[in-house]
Amino acid sequence: MPAKILVTGAAGFLGSRVIEALLAGKADLPDVSTIVATDLEPCPVDDPRVDVRTGTIADERFVRFIVDDDVDVVYHLAAVLSGQSEEEFDLGMTINVEATRRLLEACRATDRSPRFIFTSSLAVFGGEMPEVVPEDMVLAPESSYGTGKAIGELLVGEYSRRRFIDGIVCRLPTVSVRAGLPNSAASSFVSGILREPLNETESVCPVPLDTRLWITSPEVAVRNLIHAAGLPSSSLGGKRALNLPGLTVTPSEMLESLERLGGRDARARVRYEEDRRIVDIVCSWPGSFDVRRARQLGFEADRDFDAVVRQYMGELEAA
Repeated sequence: MPAKILVTGAAGFLGSRVIEALLAGKADLPDVSTIVATDLEPCPVDDPRVDVRTGTIADERFVRFIVDDDVDVVYHLAAVLSGQSEEEFDLGMTINVEATRRLLEACRATDRSPRFIFTSSLAVFGGEMPEVVPEDMVLAPESSYGTGKAIGELLVGEYSRRRFIDGIVCRLPTVSVRAGLPNSAASSFVSGILREPLNETESVCPVPLDTRLWITSPEVAVRNLIHAAGLPSSSLGGKRALNLPGLTVTPSEMLESLERLGGRDARARVRYEEDRRIVDIVCSWPGSFDVRRARQLGFEADRDFDAVVRQYMGELEAA
């Protein structure tokens, strides 16, 4: 039977790319019949199989409207990002916690237990951590965003245990390089210190140049999210949360790659200017993870950071 898929955050950077990949038949799923694409703004993907439903998941009626009884897969990508969650606590909790619960309840009321893919974050960890964070590390977030995601993880686990859904939590590395404009994430600079210089614009690195960052390219992030849709539940062994593969890289190493591939002029467009608000958030995140289980389950990582930069440069050339 063809699959019906719901994507929240469908107008966003990752959401629209996930939809394009699903429509291209890149998932281990039956043919896609319909993708219900929901966001505050219309999804930009133009395809007759895309059913655009615009509204906010803060509205319980809208949540019931977007979750059809015959939905097979739900990608819950919508979120208030880290920087905005810290500045607007109530909004972050409304969307990242309360709306997630509403979405899970709507899935519970369907005729089936849909695969529910929840994008979480390395921000669920904090405090003293080992050099390489294991998958069973205790969640100890040090930001409102991380707290919301940790609550979401627990909800997905509980709703899966009760067999209301068939959930999988994908803890994504920071995605770089994101095309377009900066967003409200505290980690937005991880794209900005590459994207802006390659577009001949100045940029600022707000954290120490030796800060360890855990990153993935957009292409690999999307492939991993698509892979999650067809992963057999039995392979998870009751452990619903996965640390997805990434690369450990520092801003200093990123800028070296920028200079190698983009030239000295591009590197010269980036300056260091500490922002304590961003440092407090980003520097509480771990910089390396044990991803052996994710790799055994077929999730992948970028080869090296130069490949990540080349991917974005290729998109610039094609634009």
